[in-house]
Amino acid sequence: MADQAISSGIAAAPTRPRDGERTVRHGAVAGLLVAPATFLIFLLLIGPVIAVVGMSFTDYQLGETTLNFVGLANYREMIESEVFWKSLANTLIYVAVVVPVSVFLGLGFALLIQSCTIGKAFYRAVYFLPVMATLVAMAIVWSVVLNPDFGLLNLTLRLFGIDGFNWLNDPGTALLTICGIGVWQALGFNMVLFMAGLGAIPRDLYDAAEIDGAAMALDRFRTVTWPLLGPVTMFVVVITGIRSFQVFDTVHVLTKGGPNKATEVLIYSVYAEGFEFFRSAYAATLVVVFLVFVMALTVIKARVIERRVHYG
Repeated sequence: MADQAISSGIAAAPTRPRDGERTVRHGAVAGLLVAPATFLIFLLLIGPVIAVVGMSFTDYQLGETTLNFVGLANYREMIESEVFWKSLANTLIYVAVVVPVSVFLGLGFALLIQSCTIGKAFYRAVYFLPVMATLVAMAIVWSVVLNPDFGLLNLTLRLFGIDGFNWLNDPGTALLTICGIGVWQALGFNMVLFMAGLGAIPRDLYDAAEIDGAAMALDRFRTVTWPLLGPVTMFVVVITGIRSFQVFDTVHVLTKGGPNKATEVLIYSVYAEGFEFFRSAYAATLVVVFLVFVMALTVIKARVIERRVHYG
């Protein structure tokens, strides 16, 4: 009787789940937990990208209720378009000027402000002002400053005996002027990021470097500051590059792509084709090109730059 009771008690005791069953249950619970975030990512990020890529293979126009599959016709038209190559070249020139200049100046101003003993918060706020201000409103201010007749810039140049320029209406100066405004806008953002990176560097490392023979400030910058700013520099370069590819506001307000397409950039071409000429499918094709460049920057950051960055 005792043996039967023991055996029945063992049989009635709950059995522990096997490792395989436990793994399946944990996977199911994890899937349920991430399902809302996955749905939102698909709805807000992946879904629109798929829709844009799909639209680029159609002849859809804004306001139409029907569309037809046209294959690579939009891409062939884009490749054969002089306007596309002009806008792409302008965009690349803009990125090639704004990114290195704004990163270099941002680091320089960060080092200068970090070395200040008084007024550090004031200078940080002043240089960060363009980031906080609405770019459309600031573009209107720049249109007044750059006016060829009564603009502050030309009036200042005339004080030194230099004839002013028609900054925004001359094909030779229009794109460089837009680049200068882009540098002005990105400078404060980059400076604040570099200042955060400088503040995270332990002071003891500078003392150790000085004891080891790095007596000059340039030596300490080369051996301590620059290597430890590697992660911040990588982030600043990538973010500035992506933001530069997205330039639109200043072009739309100041030049509208002119004169003679001298300042037409890729995103402005997307706007013009999609909302002025209502060629939504062709605009989607231009967006695909933009996404390719952004993804290329992301891959370069993840595969190439991060391997050469010191995170110690």
